[in-house]
Amino acid sequence: MSDQKDPPKKLAQDSGANGEALRVIGVPRRRVDARAKVTGQTRFADDIFLPRMAHCKLLRSLHPHARIRKIDASRALAHPGVYLVLTGKDLPIQYGILPVSQDEQALCLDRARHVGDPVAAVVAREELTAFEALDLIDVDYEILATISDPEEALVTPEPRIHEYGEEGNIHKLVALEFGNVEEGFAEADEIFEDTFFYQGNTHLPIEQHAAVAIKDPDGKLTIWSSTQTPHYVHRALAKVLEMPAAHIRVIATPNGGGFGGKSDPFNHEIVVAKAALLLDRPVKICLTREEVFYCHRGRHPVLMKFKTGVKKDGRITGMHLQTLIDGGAYGSYGVASTYYAGALQTTTYHIPRYRYEGCRTFTNKPPCGPKRGHGTPQPRFGQEVQLDKIAEKIQIDPAELRLRILESPNTVTANFLRLGTVNLAECIQRVVKVSDWKEKFRKLPDGRGVGLACSAYLTGAGLPIYWNKMPHSGVQLKFDRGGGVAIFCGATEIGQGSDDVLAAIVAEVLGIEPFDVRLFTGDTDLGPVDLGSYSSRVTLMAGNAALQAAERGKALLAEAVALKLEVPKERLRFAGKRVFDFAAPEKGVSFAEAICLAEARFGTIGTVGSYT
Repeated sequence: MSDQKDPPKKLAQDSGANGEALRVIGVPRRRVDARAKVTGQTRFADDIFLPRMAHCKLLRSLHPHARIRKIDASRALAHPGVYLVLTGKDLPIQYGILPVSQDEQALCLDRARHVGDPVAAVVAREELTAFEALDLIDVDYEILATISDPEEALVTPEPRIHEYGEEGNIHKLVALEFGNVEEGFAEADEIFEDTFFYQGNTHLPIEQHAAVAIKDPDGKLTIWSSTQTPHYVHRALAKVLEMPAAHIRVIATPNGGGFGGKSDPFNHEIVVAKAALLLDRPVKICLTREEVFYCHRGRHPVLMKFKTGVKKDGRITGMHLQTLIDGGAYGSYGVASTYYAGALQTTTYHIPRYRYEGCRTFTNKPPCGPKRGHGTPQPRFGQEVQLDKIAEKIQIDPAELRLRILESPNTVTANFLRLGTVNLAECIQRVVKVSDWKEKFRKLPDGRGVGLACSAYLTGAGLPIYWNKMPHSGVQLKFDRGGGVAIFCGATEIGQGSDDVLAAIVAEVLGIEPFDVRLFTGDTDLGPVDLGSYSSRVTLMAGNAALQAAERGKALLAEAVALKLEVPKERLRFAGKRVFDFAAPEKGVSFAEAICLAEARFGTIGTVGSYT
């Protein structure tokens, strides 16, 4: 039954493979999850309520650094409505996001390392009951010396906050040089040396962290969490709980904002999982706003020293950047942060010789981690301010200086970063024009001014956190006979539109609409591995995996339809929910019939795609 009715008056525009314009991507439309979000139907982690569900609260240290001598929970356990009290002895195995920084415990075993470090957990019938019982737990602390800033950490090797790292309270040292920087300084007409300090900040998503765990009837564990990285939460749970990974299911609920602050596995996720297994009932936790600050993982405070050689016309001959980084009490992503702090200075401007020295220290404060641009906004702030000072000294417009020293597109930087089709020059020129820069710079009333700065960040992650040769992202597609397509992917929707992007890519390739696509994302049981929603990686990595899976499905459908229509498959186009002969558009079948034809020829239609 070929579809002969309502051929498109204008041939639908395909997805670029045939040189035609895109039809879905780049076209204004409603997001696939828009209605659910604006009508309150999206289920965030704290919206989940299960029968017999208990509630968990964490007792947190009031001291920045203290040894835990003894915990007496007898009064809390005797409190009506309390089901369980957990301490560090119940969860002694360490974990962390990076293999080299396995330094966290779900509950402090012997020491609290910052104010807010959790030392015990109460699980009760009601949340208020659990909160009240926290005051009934007696903790005997031995107060230890506190390290409050990275300068103090450098000169205070004892007591060590952790027994690993470079030495004393230094977590990570990085020293890199590309080209002979001293030669660059010798060639310079002037040397600029400046010191800057970036205070750091935190993410403050609207949604606080929350998690719900349940022991399934078969003894397996399921946990819903507001996480950006379900795969890494899955790994941490398997390690700390000493359970087979195949017996653990992590479902990342839609995030009400993440910005990097939900990229680590967190102690509250592990605690509710342990409690659910012990009690054989669902257990839920939702952190308060204050507790989110204790989770932190925000932007590192950084002390920066720039030494830059410059010619009279503004060209840079060499740069030396030194950073002293306040990492807080735990490793988190800190090793990566230390590298990132020096990696991207060369991406906007041509710096032929470059030296970077980075030092991350432990301090008795909530741990820092990845936050929007992970590691790079701090030194970029310093670099851009120094460029303004250089422009002032050599008497050149700051915008003109930047245009003079831009790195070229399609090149490799001094530190071997490959740049693509960068068009920063046009960007600066357009900003200068539309902002009336030349009419405002140095011409506004006292106390008012305009500034211009540039920054850059990478798209995607170069290596998986646990180095291996497996895909970073995988996507599975299921084609159903009604003309729908289901996407299974481990990527997490954190508000940035990744679900919509995946639906749009698949719809573009297959000639259907995004609302013909169903998404099952962020579920470690249903979808293939995706390493997380961070580093601007989802569109690049999961998107390419979806593209590959869709192209493979399209090829199967095209082969079956070509036989039916007796035309070369190269002449087939997918558009308007039809598959038709480009040379004779009235000759075609519906997309649903195309799936049926393919099933009749190949069996059930499902395809996979991956990005490594």
